[in-house]
Amino acid sequence: MTFFKQLQQRSTLKAPIFFPSLFFIIFVTLYCSFFPQHAQVTLNVVKQQIFSHFSWFYVLAVSIFIVFLVLLCNSRLGDIRLGSDNEEPEYPFLSWIAMLFAAGMGIGLMYFGVAEPMLHYINPLHQGMTAAEKTKEAMLMTFYHWGIHAWAIYAVIGLALAYFGFRYKLPLTIRSGFYPLLKQRISGFWGHVIDVCALCSTIFGITTTLGYGAMQLDAGLNSLGWIDSRSFSTLSLLIILVMCFATISAITGVAKGVRRLSEINLFFALMLMLFVIVLGPTLLLLTSFTENLGYYLSNLVSLSFRTFAYEPENQGWFSGWTVLYWAWWVSWAPFVGLFIAKISKGRTIREFILGVLFIPSLFNALWMTTFGNSAIWLDGETAGNLTALAGNTEALLFGFFDLLPWGKVASVIAILIIALFFITSADSGIYVINSIASQGEEKSVKWQSVFWAVLLAVLAIALLRSDGLSALQTMTLVIALPFTMIMLLLCFGLWKGLMVDNQYFSKTFSQGSSNWTGKHWKLRLEKILSQSKRADVRNFIDEIALPAFQELVLEFEKHGLTAQVDQITGKKPKIEFVVMKENLRNFLYGIECQFRELSTFVVEDEAMPNIDSKRSYEPITYFIDGREGYDVQYMTKDELIADVLKQYERYMNLAMDKTNALMTYDVA
Repeated sequence: MTFFKQLQQRSTLKAPIFFPSLFFIIFVTLYCSFFPQHAQVTLNVVKQQIFSHFSWFYVLAVSIFIVFLVLLCNSRLGDIRLGSDNEEPEYPFLSWIAMLFAAGMGIGLMYFGVAEPMLHYINPLHQGMTAAEKTKEAMLMTFYHWGIHAWAIYAVIGLALAYFGFRYKLPLTIRSGFYPLLKQRISGFWGHVIDVCALCSTIFGITTTLGYGAMQLDAGLNSLGWIDSRSFSTLSLLIILVMCFATISAITGVAKGVRRLSEINLFFALMLMLFVIVLGPTLLLLTSFTENLGYYLSNLVSLSFRTFAYEPENQGWFSGWTVLYWAWWVSWAPFVGLFIAKISKGRTIREFILGVLFIPSLFNALWMTTFGNSAIWLDGETAGNLTALAGNTEALLFGFFDLLPWGKVASVIAILIIALFFITSADSGIYVINSIASQGEEKSVKWQSVFWAVLLAVLAIALLRSDGLSALQTMTLVIALPFTMIMLLLCFGLWKGLMVDNQYFSKTFSQGSSNWTGKHWKLRLEKILSQSKRADVRNFIDEIALPAFQELVLEFEKHGLTAQVDQITGKKPKIEFVVMKENLRNFLYGIECQFRELSTFVVEDEAMPNIDSKRSYEPITYFIDGREGYDVQYMTKDELIADVLKQYERYMNLAMDKTNALMTYDVA
């Protein structure tokens, strides 16, 4: 047996995704490392051509994403749950928001919270403005670049992946979003191509973040006097330390590692923001936030479609800021979108859109107001101290803290937050890389996380050494154009899937029969008045369901169909009747033991002597498509058979309608 076969048996990595991605990543890294200037010049030419000829496309596409999401949120499709009909959210709301914030753009807020408003203020879009007008426009542009538009890019791909992953039971990977367009071909060549592109884009994006994050940490340590000057060895050590912590967190899993780090992160970020609000110009910040938000919302539509078609003198600013940001958010979309999808299981589409689109945008607005307006005010009070640092973006945040009381304390907290954001981004990145390379496998062996962490650290250090980091960043921006086109296709595929879903799950039962004819009503009344125990459910499965399903198997086999009964005993007994199909999803009618909590009033009611416990156990049905089941404990054998046939009739009616092919076709 070859080494590669042995390796494959011990891992979840898929060779058609892993090896092409690894070869391409190594090739690009070597090119950017050994020929950094040539790579930078070549890629800059390509980037400028893209930005010059397709800037309108970026603006239009991102605006389409927002309109699409708002329409979904306000329609009845927003009620569809990302999972089964009765699925509960996997994470509490605050934990979910914390992970969104940390993985989405937490480290970017630390990097640009002071820098972007200051840069817009120093170099305004239009000349001849007063200081107040420059401040107002600087905050408007900052809100625009870090607000709803940025999160709409993440939300589109995250929603598509979560929907097809949890609703259609497809692997949680990028290819699954193309199921309505490619159908069974997502398991073949084109699916591999999509995942290879996504994997390379994710690794390139995280690698550049590691490099620039290390630079800001270095600037913070330098401002505190803990190190003398920037050096390659210091940057390398920072990257290695961050990746060690990220690997430990990744191995512990999302529920423990990323979640806890994100919650700690959010807490410290809120404390730092309150620190600036209290010690900075408090009243100015509170009044500025209200006006900044109103000015942003009132200009949202015009900003969304602005391409400077009639102001060619501003095209350079437009390409260097807005288009650059849209391309950067798109290049990060596979990584952030897949992670958002992973943590959003059980939420409705409406919850998802409101949570991903508006809550982080509002927080970003508050953050940018706190740091941006404070920085501009302090710059005026100190005759341009921060303006003098404008050429050193990494140091602006720490220069800002030096102008506040207790500035050194704030700098220490900021360094801690940057490090935590750094670790969280790397941690969630390792998870996403593992998921894509494993074609959506939920669990992977620990050495894979270590491998990806080492690879990311080596790439970042090598590119820092050769000054090839900017070239790699430019390549990710070039890749963003075709991926924007792909995201528009994802919107179309998601809409198509939702239309089928809505029709499929709203289809009513035929009225050919009813479960209960009125016979054995005394027995039924006795069951209604008694509290069902776990043993009662076992008896129902053994004495009613098993004989009914066995009789159905014999009858189906007489008609040339393959059917079987699967029974599981134990603490949570269940039984399934399955009819196997070649091209369609199998028909499944399952019954499992579930409990429900009873009202205290019912348990304590003396008029109900047969109820003495807060838990009642019931045999509940379930189906392969995730529909919400129902209680069948009162059915006789014949009534249960009738109910199975009723479900089978519905199944066949849906299968014969070609518009339902997305839900009924078997992709396994």
